[in-house]
Amino acid sequence: MMEVEVGDHNVLLVRCDGVYSAISNQCTHYGAPLSKGVLSGHRVRCPWHGSCFNVKTGDLEEYPGIDCLPCHKENSESKMLTIFSVQIQGQPKRIKWMGARDQAVLHTVMLLGGGAASLMCAETLRQENYGGRIIMVSRDDLLPYDKTRLSKIMNAESESLLMRKIEFFHKYDIEVWLKKEALSIDTNKKTVTFDDGLIQCYDQILIATGCRAKSLDCPGVDLENVLMLETPEDMLEERGVRFYMNDAVAEVQGQNRRVKAVKLKSGITIEADLLIAGIGVKTNSEFLKGSPIRMDSKNYVIVDKYMRTNITDVYCAGDLTSFPLKMAKGQNVSIGHWQTAQAHGRIAALNMLRREVELNIVPFYWTVLLGRTIRYAGYGEGYTEMVLKGRFENMKFLALYLKDDEVVAAAGLNVEPAVSVVAERLAEGRVITKAEAE
Repeated sequence: MMEVEVGDHNVLLVRCDGVYSAISNQCTHYGAPLSKGVLSGHRVRCPWHGSCFNVKTGDLEEYPGIDCLPCHKENSESKMLTIFSVQIQGQPKRIKWMGARDQAVLHTVMLLGGGAASLMCAETLRQENYGGRIIMVSRDDLLPYDKTRLSKIMNAESESLLMRKIEFFHKYDIEVWLKKEALSIDTNKKTVTFDDGLIQCYDQILIATGCRAKSLDCPGVDLENVLMLETPEDMLEERGVRFYMNDAVAEVQGQNRRVKAVKLKSGITIEADLLIAGIGVKTNSEFLKGSPIRMDSKNYVIVDKYMRTNITDVYCAGDLTSFPLKMAKGQNVSIGHWQTAQAHGRIAALNMLRREVELNIVPFYWTVLLGRTIRYAGYGEGYTEMVLKGRFENMKFLALYLKDDEVVAAAGLNVEPAVSVVAERLAEGRVITKAEAE
């Protein structure tokens, strides 16, 4: 594959099975150059965040991107590029075909939660031509938005974070109820009771209410300038950030209702004008208590490989789930990351339609530390050995995590597309041995 300029457009030219294809070279997620990514068979994986696209159709095959790419196929390279140049005008992204509601279909799917899992479930249902009623319910006052940007772009306007505009939901007949919270669910009657007294019936339901930031448990947490981070960010000591390891907050000290210092359990007192807490999450599952829906000891909802709970027609997706991860030999895990939630929503939708599609993903996520992006793919819990390529202090490295002499995860900084290469190998089910890693 190669990058070519066609007029004012950047195009990815791919020759696959003797046929040339052209797709936009910009990933629909954050615009990464796909020519720097990984080509495997008929799909290309983005070097930044792992989105995958079919090079023949431009269709999205793996999140976190949500849109497809414009494309054109033609045996003649020059003719194909000319046609592609015309086709791409004004549409660097392409929304996959979706149907709309059929009033004759008396069936309702309710989606509890307004995040990535619910949105992808709704879109997949319409892409599969589901004609029933779709109701998405969120306690937020915003349409589904890109929460990954909250901790990375501090001055972003709310409108710029939206994953879809209101016109999209109108066009495809997806009802969105904002500022409404579920209080209880009756799985026998198939009803949900909300905080405004409304009782709504459903035929199938997706529970995707996610998690919320865990608050500090010490005196002073109610001061005005104590804030929570849904997505905690670390910082680097070389930028003047100090770490207090193996310690914890004992008390937040204030004056005039504002923070002035933080006292640690070790006895150290740190002066502060602002305190931001990023200490984990709590599940939004209180409304499920008293229902027969099975949860684990941490109140995560247990699902099978089809995203089904133990109750017929009740599915769960996203951060709230405990799900079997195929690449971890079916071990039940809870992974609170964006791409994982999106995949959950898609699989739940397909199985609502009785397609019997199993969840099979390689978790891929990233974080930005003072302008530097660390990427991670796989599932490294319980790893026994690490092979390091490069050096941490040089801010350029690839860390390969091994378990039973096989690579199970990778983390990298400034080594693109190395982490995407590992992700693609793991997605194909191809073992990366210790010998290869070294």
